[in-house]
Amino acid sequence: MPTPAEKLAESLEELRKIQSEDGITAIQASSFSRTHRERLLENGFIQEVIKGWYIPCRPATKPGDTTSWYTNFWKFCSDYLNNRFSGRWCLSPEQSISIHSGNWTVPKQLLVRSPKANNNLTNLLHGTSILEITLKIPQKNDIYVKNGVNIYSLTMALISCSESFYVQSPSDIRAALLLIKDSSEILNPLLDGGHSLIAGRLAGAFRNIKRSKIADDIINTMKSAGYDVREKDPFDDKLPIILSERDKSAVALRIKLMWQQMRNIVIENFPEAPGSAKDISEYLKKVEDIYKLDAYHSLSIEGYNVSVELIEKVRSGNWDPIGSKEDIEHKNALAARGYWQAFQKVKESIQKILTGQNPGAIIFSDHGSWFRELFAPSVTAGILKPSDLAGYRNNNVFISQSRHVPPDPDSVRDAMPTLFELLEEETEPSVKAVLGHFFFVYIHPYSDGNGRIARFLMNTMLASGGYPWTVIPVDKRENYMAALEKGSVDQDISVFAAFIANLTKEQMKKESSFNIRNS
Repeated sequence: MPTPAEKLAESLEELRKIQSEDGITAIQASSFSRTHRERLLENGFIQEVIKGWYIPCRPATKPGDTTSWYTNFWKFCSDYLNNRFSGRWCLSPEQSISIHSGNWTVPKQLLVRSPKANNNLTNLLHGTSILEITLKIPQKNDIYVKNGVNIYSLTMALISCSESFYVQSPSDIRAALLLIKDSSEILNPLLDGGHSLIAGRLAGAFRNIKRSKIADDIINTMKSAGYDVREKDPFDDKLPIILSERDKSAVALRIKLMWQQMRNIVIENFPEAPGSAKDISEYLKKVEDIYKLDAYHSLSIEGYNVSVELIEKVRSGNWDPIGSKEDIEHKNALAARGYWQAFQKVKESIQKILTGQNPGAIIFSDHGSWFRELFAPSVTAGILKPSDLAGYRNNNVFISQSRHVPPDPDSVRDAMPTLFELLEEETEPSVKAVLGHFFFVYIHPYSDGNGRIARFLMNTMLASGGYPWTVIPVDKRENYMAALEKGSVDQDISVFAAFIANLTKEQMKKESSFNIRNS
């Protein structure tokens, strides 16, 4: 008679076949037997989203953990909607624009158009939902499929979106507008549809982002065709920077726009920079003195696709979702050693900065060595391959419990040079520290270690202004993660800026009191 482990392995094999053969994430109840389904549910390998539909998930996941759902959200919705509407569906113009701009944040409500819809609201997991609206969708050549999701083509999305979207999501729509390189891309549908009101709005929007030639072409061409066009700027602010013609990546454009939107908020929250440290050796000594405290808190903050190997491990009875004590202790030791090695490199970077070198340029050249040292012990131990230290990730990643979806690997290679360019050009140390940390996590360039490196980056930038090394305590982890989420999902940096500013002020007071006592 098969053991319970062998029975579970058999069910896992069925799940693996479904995933590998059909390439699906939204799994229908009819895809496997009731016995397999109940066994996989009981052991936490699948989770019900709506009646009759499941997603694969990690076993031993804590109740309320959103990671599996947010990780699978877009693929589930794509599979489910294709099944429901036979491929005849499309997201709203506004959500299409967000995706064109590189914003894959999991929305609370996905707005779907289809001629086969029933105007229904379908509640999904963790407060998300799909609202299906009975509406015509664009012709086939005006629908763009991105990562399996049907969206309006860029030009049709810009023509079809609401005027209020310019105020609600200015970074998304500006990044989308900046992807239009010539007026010919948008004039044909404007002329064919006789969209004089929309033409005036788009002309005003292009002029707002310093693309006056496109704006003039729209106005002049529409008027020459006999349309009465009145230009109107739909934004409620002016673009604070001029973006160059070489800025082509949607993600890079959004980061530049968000940086400019956020920088003044950071400055308002932070105390004035003390100024570059006069005694470099004394500053570095303080950094060294805080190492143990920083390492404890930073490491403490950092707390499946079904494979053949996992199936065999379950079959043998050796599967332990929590992990043995020996494995946990070994992993902790390697992490601690890696943190110490990386910390030594960070101190070298700070020393260069304190001697007057450009902080952004130093981080650009040095952050790769921080990453390599962070994980070098794991390579030596054979847990990681040497190739894992080669550079930025080549896979998609997801952040635990976060609705924010980091950019894909190709976009990372556009986003990171943009981040370092912004760091080099920025004059305010507080902005470099807060936004440097925030956008490093936002981009998530590595498969692991992003939080630790972001905190290193923050403190090297604080050093450039003479601020003290600031530790983010593990007991404030929930506030810390919530503040990062607020910035990533809602583009509201005020909470994160205030959070870091308050910690920095506390550290400044401690150092001031210590200096008074010892004077």
